[in-house]
Amino acid sequence: MGDRREAFAARRELMGYTQESLAAAVGVEFSTVGRWERGDLTPQPYRRPRIAKALGLTLEELGTLLAPTPSGPNGTSAVALAQIAGADVLPVQPDLAETDDMNRRDLLRLFSMTGALLALPAAESAVCDAERLAAAARTGAVDSTAVAEFEQLNSHLWRVYAFASTKSQVLPLVRAQLDVLSEGLRRPQSPATRQRLCELSADLFQLAGEIFFDGDRYTDAAHCYTLAATASKEANTPDLWACALTRHAFIAVYERRFNEAAPILELAADLARRGNPGLSTRHWIAVVQAETFAGLGDLDACQRALDTAAEVQHLQEPVHNGGWLRFDGSRLAEERGTCYVTLGRPDLAEAALTDALAGNLTARRKAGVLTDLAMIGVHRRDPDQIVNYASAVLATARQTGSGVVVRKLRGLQPHLAPLLTNQQIQQLDAEINSLIGSHAA
Repeated sequence: MGDRREAFAARRELMGYTQESLAAAVGVEFSTVGRWERGDLTPQPYRRPRIAKALGLTLEELGTLLAPTPSGPNGTSAVALAQIAGADVLPVQPDLAETDDMNRRDLLRLFSMTGALLALPAAESAVCDAERLAAAARTGAVDSTAVAEFEQLNSHLWRVYAFASTKSQVLPLVRAQLDVLSEGLRRPQSPATRQRLCELSADLFQLAGEIFFDGDRYTDAAHCYTLAATASKEANTPDLWACALTRHAFIAVYERRFNEAAPILELAADLARRGNPGLSTRHWIAVVQAETFAGLGDLDACQRALDTAAEVQHLQEPVHNGGWLRFDGSRLAEERGTCYVTLGRPDLAEAALTDALAGNLTARRKAGVLTDLAMIGVHRRDPDQIVNYASAVLATARQTGSGVVVRKLRGLQPHLAPLLTNQQIQQLDAEINSLIGSHAA
C-alpha cells in the first residue's frame, strides 16, 4: 500500500467536495477517489486536467498534492506540522470571482449540450428494443441503483443550498452533478431511465436557477428555468414543469414586470391541475399570482389568490418535497404582508408582517419582512421606523452577500427621496448606495 496523500484529501474538503461528489465531477467511481487519497492508485494523465479543474489547481499543483505525504517526528505528517506552524503548504484557494465565472461558463456549456440532448428523439425511438439494450450494455447505461444515488445527491444539494450562508458556494457541486446527468443522457437508456434522468436534470436546473437568482443574475436564472421546463416536459412531470414556469415568472414579478408574469403563471396553474393533487404546487403558484395581482393593483384578485394559497393547510402531509417544491403555507403571513404593501395598504400589511416576524424565518425571509415594514414607515413618514428596520436588512445583506436582499434595499431606496431632508435617512441612503456599489463590483 502506498503512502497517504493527505494534502490531496485536504484540498478536496477545502473545495467543498465529498469523495462521492468529486468522483461525480471527474467521472470515476467514488471508491477510486478513496484509493487516490490512500496512495493505492494514481490518476491517469488524461484524467488529471479534469481533477485539477474541479479542485481549482494547475496541473503542477495537482502533481504536488498527489505526491506521497512525508512523515515528520512521531509520525506526524509534514503537512500537519506545516499547518500548525502556519506555513502555506496547501495551494491557496483560487479567486472566488474567477472560480464563480468558471462554473458559470461550464453551466452555459451544459445548457447548450443538455438543450440539444433534450431536443433529440429518445434512443428507444431510433432503434428496436433489442438493439437499444445491446447499445446500452456496450456504453454502460445507468442502472436503477445509480439513479437512486443521483436522486439522493440531488436532495442533499437542496439541503446544502438551504443552509449555505453564501448560496454561490453550492454551484460547483450542482454543476458537477449536472455534468454526470448530462453524460447519462448522451448514452442509450431505457425509456424509464431516460425519463428519470430528465426529471433529475430538471430538478437541478431549478436549483442552479435559484443560485443565480440569489446572485442577481436573472438572465442566467431564466436560462436555467427554461431548461428545467424543457426537461420536465420530457420527463412528463406536470408539477415539476409548473414549478419551473413559476420560478421563471417570479423573475418578472421581482423586476415588477407583472404583465409578463401573468400569462406564464396562468400556464403553470393549468399544468398543476394535471399534477398530483396532494402536492402544494397549485397553492404556491397562487401565492406568486397574488403578488402579480398586487403589482397590477387588483386587490380583489389578489385576495382570491391568497385564499387559494391558504387551502394548502387542508392538505395531508407531505405537501412538498423539500427541493423544487417547498411551499407548505408557513410563508402565507409574509406573502400577505408583501402583497398589501405593494397595494399601498399598510393598515392590512402590518398585522400580517408582525405575525410573520414571530415565525421561524431564514435570514433572507426575515430581511424581506423587515424591508416591507420599512416601507410601511415610508407610508407613515416615520424615519425611526424606516432606519430601524432597514439597518437590520443592511446587516443581513453584508453578512450573506445575497443579491435578493440587496435588491430589496434597492427597491426601497427610491421611496426614501421625499424624506432625504432627515439626517438619518441621508445616512441610510448613503449606506445603501455603498452596498449596491460593492455588490456590483
